[in-house]
Amino acid sequence: MKKLFFILMVIALSYSLTNAQISKDGWSVGFGAVSPRLFSDVTAEDLNFGGRLFVQKNLNEMTVVRVSADYLMFTGKNILPAVSSKFTNNTIKLGLSGVYTMAPCMTFSPYFGVGGSILYYTLKNAGNVSNKSYFGELTADIFFGGRMLLDDRWYTTVELGQHTASTDKFDGTIAPGSGGFFGGPLDSYTSLSLGFLYYFEPGEYSTMCDDEAGLSKFDYAKIEEIVKKYAATPTTIDVDYNKIEDIVKKNCGTSTTKERVVTSGNWVLVGVNFEFGKSSLTPESYPVLVNAVQVLLSNPDMKVEIQGHTDNIGSDSFNKKLSEQRAETVKRFLVAKGIATSRLSTVGVGSSNPVADIKTAEGRSLNRRIEFKVLGK
Repeated sequence: MKKLFFILMVIALSYSLTNAQISKDGWSVGFGAVSPRLFSDVTAEDLNFGGRLFVQKNLNEMTVVRVSADYLMFTGKNILPAVSSKFTNNTIKLGLSGVYTMAPCMTFSPYFGVGGSILYYTLKNAGNVSNKSYFGELTADIFFGGRMLLDDRWYTTVELGQHTASTDKFDGTIAPGSGGFFGGPLDSYTSLSLGFLYYFEPGEYSTMCDDEAGLSKFDYAKIEEIVKKYAATPTTIDVDYNKIEDIVKKNCGTSTTKERVVTSGNWVLVGVNFEFGKSSLTPESYPVLVNAVQVLLSNPDMKVEIQGHTDNIGSDSFNKKLSEQRAETVKRFLVAKGIATSRLSTVGVGSSNPVADIKTAEGRSLNRRIEFKVLGK
């Protein structure tokens, strides 16, 4: 089991990429399958399974509080010769734990956690313990694992845990000195879980990973091209590439000319694009969005509707949802840069309004875009 876990970890780490979509205070729900294994007075021969459901609250980008509920089934062979039937333990476990993410800016983010749980379990074919239900005993839990980004809100998770019970009868047999993962009298078990995590309330977007998300990894020639194109007046680029936002502010700035500040109609953010089938921003999008922030900050009464668009590949329902997610991604960026939420609304248009040829790859890439509809002051 441990070998399988480490293989999964290696595979996950090999696909680690930078992720800028992390939350300061979001809510998430997780679920998955659990395989527990007793280290106690019972010889565990079978591969056991269960399930897990949990809810998490981000206290900040790296610290999470988790409330969990597990259903676990344990089976094994009794060590007492007088009991020949297979031992079983059906457990419901309610837990509270704290989780610390060590690398939140990575697509694969390792973490570890500590906590405690309360147990309700039922024994059958026990050794020298009554076959009945028990409630109120505790476990001390430590675990580590990682989550891998699948989409803007979805992650897949893998986790290995060690759990020590406050009793020696959890395995149906009291035999002091021979139970426990570390050789003590208390029973314990390990768990390997695979599952998914979904942020149903993303919360405030964090700018912690902006540099790792692309602000320090630009194609600098492309940056210069974008900045020159969107400058209020022609300019010569003389830049410190470690301060991308200052560059954009300097050259795209706070001009109040009609060409830069649109008060009606649609404001097309040329350069804010997305990869095929994803809602994560491409690196080239950030200078354009920083410029948009400057315009909005310079016009505090302006309200905009953020419109997400997709190309024509995929079903209408999928594209509609994806375009909504793209609009929400841009909204979180703007809010993180100081734009009031009350000034921003979002809508997903899908593929219904292309601006370029849908039959070419270049045209489809241009259709994966963001537009601002200025609602007035």
